[in-house]
Amino acid sequence: MSNNHEDADGIPRKADHLCVLIHGFWGNPSHMDHLAASLQQRYSEDCLHVLVTERNIGNLTYDGTEVGGERVAHEIEETLNTLADKGCPIRKLSIVGYSFGGLLARYAIGLLDARGWFDKLEPVNFTTFASPHVGVRIPRKGVWGYIWNNVGPQQGSISAQQLFLVDSFGDSGRPLLSIMADPDSIFMRALAKFKNRSLYGNVVNDRTTIFYTTMLSMVDPFRDLGDAQVNYVKGYEPVVIDPDTYFLPAAELKESLPLGSRVWGQITRFFTTALFWAVVVLFLSIVLPLFFLHSISQWSHSRERVRLHEEGESATLFREYRLPHVMVKEMQSAIEEAYEDVGFRQDPEYLSTTSKSSPADSLRRRNSPGLKAKEAAEHKPRSSSITIQEASSPTQEHYQPNSTREATTDDAISKKHRAYPMLALSPAQIAIIESLNSVGFRKYPVYIHNHRHSHAAIIVRAPKPGFDEGKVVIKHWLDNEFQI
Repeated sequence: MSNNHEDADGIPRKADHLCVLIHGFWGNPSHMDHLAASLQQRYSEDCLHVLVTERNIGNLTYDGTEVGGERVAHEIEETLNTLADKGCPIRKLSIVGYSFGGLLARYAIGLLDARGWFDKLEPVNFTTFASPHVGVRIPRKGVWGYIWNNVGPQQGSISAQQLFLVDSFGDSGRPLLSIMADPDSIFMRALAKFKNRSLYGNVVNDRTTIFYTTMLSMVDPFRDLGDAQVNYVKGYEPVVIDPDTYFLPAAELKESLPLGSRVWGQITRFFTTALFWAVVVLFLSIVLPLFFLHSISQWSHSRERVRLHEEGESATLFREYRLPHVMVKEMQSAIEEAYEDVGFRQDPEYLSTTSKSSPADSLRRRNSPGLKAKEAAEHKPRSSSITIQEASSPTQEHYQPNSTREATTDDAISKKHRAYPMLALSPAQIAIIESLNSVGFRKYPVYIHNHRHSHAAIIVRAPKPGFDEGKVVIKHWLDNEFQI
């Protein structure tokens, strides 16, 4: 027999808040088990429903951000409608994305907002953990950087091309990640509506999604920690770093090591380097050919799934997430013109410190309202430039942090990072970072010490003792960033 708040089907009738958890590339719902369990332990079923999405499992993530995002949006809509039909209407929505799931989350909320859901729901919390918002290109020279940046996009999947920013969305001539960060896009409009927006990213040992892309940063303050005194958030030491002051005042320099220790250090570095090159040779001669064979197979399967998604039995269903709810409008793009004007090479690891004007400054000037109006009067719209827009009024009114807590804005970031050399990012990456930062996020660097797979440890992706530091990360998120 059911009680006042729960019927025989086991669905609580009092809860009005839905939290959606979205796993990452080649992931599965079990990767979000600790996150889901932590939410359920903190909040009873009378307060919160938790949905762990399950329609982008494994190699289905090869199919691209837009296809995966449509699946997520449809799954959320189905859940909202099912709960409403069973007498449990949802009034609040929170979204959590892990790794590639953060991109799927941003795409899905744009579709949901365009379909009118945010007129009926209050967007409360939006958080990503180790998500590649700026793609996965490595902004550095060297063998590994060259291999990664050139081999990665060739693995054959649509998602890989999007993550390396070598795709062209529709007939726009621009990467999807650039479209999703366009200030006039439905995706940015939806993101700005969330009351709380936060990012968590690793500072070491995350070879999948490095600091600049997870934390929307043009510098990497943690690239060489050395003897730096890291400043942690009180109560979450030594894992969650203070987002306002990364480091304590420099400590006194340590005395020089004895000669024997210095010689041993050089010997250790020599053999470490030799081992690295042995791994590189093994990778190039054995692993790389197998990788390409696997990629060809996955490419074929992915293309067939996308074709069925577009033309098969499900085409009618997913067509609802496109026109006319989301229209494609030709417009002049000041950002695209800025790409052409910024004299910028991607080869160096850092930009020259002698330049009086950075690419970021150039983009900021090019995107000023006065200059945009002037350019709009002087130039005709380009047919190659399109922006996915909601058919409604301009979105600028939404561009302000809704939370009473201070979000990290572009000006604050500029002041904090002024002392560090700027990474050699592409103009497209710079534009994405600046646009997303304009919305405002609270950003928390995470220092995982006990496991070299920090990308998995940050959310306790599996019940391993070495991942326990991730529990501190999730506790911090629940204590400080998640509001019911």
